[in-house]
Parts: sequence; C-alpha cells; structure tokens
Amino acid sequence: MSEEAKKNNYSADSIQALEGMEHVRMRPSMYIGDVGPRGLHHLVYEVVDNSIDEALAGYCDTISVTINEDNSITVEDNGRGIPVDIHKKEGVSALEVVMTKIGAGGKFDKDSYKVSGGLHGVGVSVVNALSDHMHSTVFRDGKVYEQEYEKGKSIYPVRQIGETDKRGTTQTFKPDGTIFTQTLEYSYDTLAARMRELSYLNKGISITLTDKREVKEDGSFLSETFHSSEGLKEFVKFLDGNREPIIAHVISMESDKGEIPVEVALIYNTSYSENIFSYVNNINTHEGGTHLSGFRRGLTNTLKKYADNSGLLEKLKFEISGDDFREGLTAIISVKVAEPQFEGQTKTKLGNREVVAPVSQAVSEMLENYLEENPNDARTIVQKVILAAQARHAAKKAREMVQRKTVMGGGGLPGKLSDCSEQDPAKCEVFLVEGDSAGGTAKQGRDRAFQAIMPLRGKILNVEKAMHHKVFENEEIRNIFTALGVTIGTAEDSKALNLDKLRYHKVVIMCDADVDGSHISTLILTFFFRFMKELIENGHVYIATPPLYLVKKGNKKEYAWTEAQRDDANERMGGGATIQRYKGLGEMNAEQLWETTMNPEFRTLRQVSIDSLAEADRIFSMLMGDEVPPRREFIEKNAAYAKIDA
Repeated sequence: MSEEAKKNNYSADSIQALEGMEHVRMRPSMYIGDVGPRGLHHLVYEVVDNSIDEALAGYCDTISVTINEDNSITVEDNGRGIPVDIHKKEGVSALEVVMTKIGAGGKFDKDSYKVSGGLHGVGVSVVNALSDHMHSTVFRDGKVYEQEYEKGKSIYPVRQIGETDKRGTTQTFKPDGTIFTQTLEYSYDTLAARMRELSYLNKGISITLTDKREVKEDGSFLSETFHSSEGLKEFVKFLDGNREPIIAHVISMESDKGEIPVEVALIYNTSYSENIFSYVNNINTHEGGTHLSGFRRGLTNTLKKYADNSGLLEKLKFEISGDDFREGLTAIISVKVAEPQFEGQTKTKLGNREVVAPVSQAVSEMLENYLEENPNDARTIVQKVILAAQARHAAKKAREMVQRKTVMGGGGLPGKLSDCSEQDPAKCEVFLVEGDSAGGTAKQGRDRAFQAIMPLRGKILNVEKAMHHKVFENEEIRNIFTALGVTIGTAEDSKALNLDKLRYHKVVIMCDADVDGSHISTLILTFFFRFMKELIENGHVYIATPPLYLVKKGNKKEYAWTEAQRDDANERMGGGATIQRYKGLGEMNAEQLWETTMNPEFRTLRQVSIDSLAEADRIFSMLMGDEVPPRREFIEKNAAYAKIDA
C-alpha cells in the first residue's frame, strides 16, 4: 500500500488499545480533573475534541452540539465516522474498542492523525465510563451502525441499522448522577465560550450549539453557530472589543517552520494589562510553556532592536524590561505539535524544547515586516513601551512601600483589620466588607476564633483603567495586600504573586445585595483577576450571599434570597406575613448577619472560579471599561444569576 493510501486508510487497524479502563469510575478526577461543574462540562469537550481532530485531519467541517431537555448531550460531526470493522487484536468492532477501552483511538496512529487535542485517546471512552447511558451512531461507507452502553459497558454488539449517503459520527450521552453528585445541569454560556474559542482556533469549521431546554417566543430553541474565516485575527478583535486599540490593525501570521504550525495574532491597546493566551492542539495552556517563551523572546528581541535603532530610547535613564514590551498587549499563540509533552497532570504547560525556536523565529519575522511597513504604528508601540517602563519604575517604588508594610511576624497590619486568633491560615477566613457600618456589624457577629473583618471604604480603584503605580499607591488596595500577607514581584518575574505567607485561605467578598454592592464586588474581583489571579485559581476567593428578604408572621420567620423563596415562605405561613426587604448589610443586626451570611453551618458561599481565562478577560474588560451598551446588556442578561463564575 502506498504512503498516501496508508494515510487515508482510517480503519480498525488504526485503532490501538493501550490498557483497560477498570478504575475510571473509581477515580474519575484522574481523567477529567474533578466531578464538579468543570468536570461535567469537560465530558462535552472530550467528545467535541474527537470531531475537531477529524477537522484537523481534513475530513470534517461541521459539528453540532445539543443540550437535550434532560441535560443529556448530543455531538454530531460530518467526519469519516469511527471505524466499525473487526479489530484484529481485540476481536470486536473497532467502534466498541474506541468506546470501551481507555487509551484506544486513532490518535496514536501517526498515519491517521498528525496532531490531536483531547486527552490523547482517553476522551470518549472516559465519557462513556462516566455516563449512565451512551449511544453511538456511525454513518460510514453508505451504512448506518449503532451501539449503546451503560456505565461504559456495551449492551449489544455493533449492529447495522440502515443505509445512508451521510458520513460522520453522532454521540449522545447522559452523565452518571452517582458520580456527578454536585450538579448534572449544563451551562449554555460555559459551552458557548468553549465552542466559540474552538471556532477561532480552527478557522473554517462551523460549530452549532443548541439548547433544547430553552424555547424562544417563536418556538425555536436557543441556538448559536460559531464560525470564523480569519481565525486568531478575529479572536483578538473579539477579546479586545471593549478596549481602545493604539494601532490600526491586528498583527497576525501563520507559519509551519520546523514542521510545527504556528499561528499568532496580536494588538496593542490603551490598557495597562498584559493578556496573552496560548494554546497547543486547541488546549488552553494556562501556565504557558515553551511556545509562550518563544513568543516572548521573538517579541522582545524584535521590538528592542527596533526601539534601539529608532533613537527613541536615548533619553531613558534605565533599561527596558520584557514586561514593558507586553503592557497593553492582547495576543494569542496557537501551535500544533505532533507529540506534545505537558508538565503536570492538568496539561497546562508545554514542555517541548523544539517549539521555542520556530515560534520565536515566526514572531520575529512577522513583527519585523509589520514595523517596517507601518512606521507610524511602530513609533506608537515604542512610545507605549517607554511609558510602560517609566510606570514600571514608579510601580516598583510603590510596590516596595506595600512590601515594607506587609505583615512581618504579626506586626504592621492595617488599623481597620479586626484579625482572628487562629494562626493556621487553612482554618482562617477574612471578610472584605463594604463600608464601616456593615464592617462594625460583621465584627460583632463573627466568630473571632477564625473570622477576620476588613472594612473597605466605598468603591475601590477601578484597576482596569489605572496605571500600575496608581494601583499600588491606593490606600484601600495597599491595605488588602497587607492584610492578606501576599507580595508581588520576584527576581525572575516582577508580576509574580507570592502566596507563601497568605494569612487566610478563604477571602470572602461581602457586599450589599444591590446594584452598588454588585459594582463594588466586581471592582474587587477585577483587582483580584488582574493582580492576584493565583488567589482565584487556587480557590481562595468567595462571594457571600446575604438574604434579600426577611419573612415574619407571629413567632415564625424565614429568610429568602429570591422573590420565589419569599413568596413560598409567605404561602407556608398562610399569607399576610410581614416582609422586610434588606437594602444593605447595615439593615441586619449582628445576630442576623451571622446566622444568614457568616455561619459556616447555614451560609452559602460561592467560590469564584475561572473556566476560561480568555472569556474572563473579555468580561472584566467589558464590565470595567468605558463602553456602556455591552455592559448594560451583560448585566441585564445575568442579573437574575448575579455571579462571576467566568
């Protein structure tokens, strides 16, 4: 058989079974990260990744994802269809091998797939193992085949059920409620963010997401189709839609030097934050890696060389650092690597050394060409870099002031902080409370053993629109740094956050349940996201949920957090109850605040998590930027579910 024929002959022989899957159900977190909402959504991504791999191989351009009425998921593609002929080694259909053996998949066969995302052949069988029921339908070679499974085991052999002129695979699965005990409900917004991201990362593919749980006024289902013809260039425009660009065009390129396809797109804006998102085979590498190192090297060296030659740096009295070249930068790097080596189980850092040079070289060539062809933009970028360098020096002095005031052996804490007596940070929590009045009530109501109270005066600085040295000069923000005991800046990375001396493992934002309170919560979250992202990523940040109503009748009383709960409580009391609407924390006495919002036995704390850094960045820049219409639209859409779980 010729080499070309081998490549196109995706058959049972292409499927390699690496090991059994006995303990997937016993240890699900080893395979999908966790069994909470994130793991639940990860199941969908794994099935979609198989379809994307078909697209990367050049055989698929249309994918549809449907959330069914019962929260089961259907994923359909127009790829080649999973092979159904008998697998020589296993003695059963290749479809059954793929669906019931962990580590089985065409992704291990270099003739079938050059690169792939997902969990490297683990994906769909793990989804099957963690589902109550799964149904596979394959359209291949003019015939329709199917097989069903319960908890990962086939119910019957693969069977032919008809003929067709279609090709592709359809997978429907219902996650197992005995494993996903926290929730079985899929979030449309979470899935939409990932499908949108995949459409940008794989231009030319159409991905349709439909939610059959939500019927619109015209009788149709909530649905959206994601398609990008320009790829990363459009992705950057989407992410930076709420920021003001300082150059005329998105700078972008595609290259495949050293057999490693590299795609990069970037733009500079007026903000003071650096937003770089990196991907390997469509996987978001949160911790970066060698492709990010190559990007930074190419960017810094090329811009430094241009800036030196421009003569604009002559009056600067200090060296420019790599950080200065990335202030106000939004960039996306996407590489495709045949055999990626990821550091850590979560696959968030790329380790392949051979990736650095091709990325660095590609970025250098792209920037050299752009700077030469666009001298006005080039000058604007260099001027932005100079301002960033000056601001960095000012920020360093301001940060050093914060470091000097940071807790040293218990001394130097902010005067407004009412600390707790417990010394073990893992047992301690601090409430960041809106206003002195509510702070006073919280101090009276708290458990002094493990709960600390830090009142904040009014609205803290909007860090989205402030230069870094202004952030560190802000008294309220300095007090937060000092109270938490964290520091910023190391010899290797001037923006790195040091959590070694974090004094509380729960940082709880407690604000009024009104528009002003929501705004203050968002300001604090924006500050954490931009300057203490690791605090959120490590699960230390929470939002308190004070009640909106107190329903009383005689000696009966109930608290309510929604209008529906309020009405239910009134009905249970026979109607005619007195309803008090809490406009702020200050309207509750210490006992009420304790029993509803602070007592670990009865309170509801919402942990702040970041599922998609790119989507979180876009939301924060939109909420805290200058553009009012998108902010209003977002708030109106999410008002009933006021939470930042981006």
